[in-house]
Amino acid sequence: MTHGQHSDDAVFVGGPNDGASFTSDDAAVVEVRDDGLVHRYIRTTRHRDGAAGATDAVVYNYDGVIDPSGATPGVETERVTGD
Repeated sequence: MTHGQHSDDAVFVGGPNDGASFTSDDAAVVEVRDDGLVHRYIRTTRHRDGAAGATDAVVYNYDGVIDPSGATPGVETERVTGD
């Protein structure tokens, strides 16, 4: 895929965007918004072939999900009371 005059030079590994290639602009961290959540990917020193013909693509590993509202998906707050 080409974005303007840039072509895809990186690939996501893991998470909901696994295998998707994209133009990284040499970013250290890439955040992808999806369904109200932010999925974070971290740049590595590894390379591999990406989707849609991106060759020698920089690998961005999945680092996890963030809820911009501050909540943590799947975690409930336990209320502790004294006796």
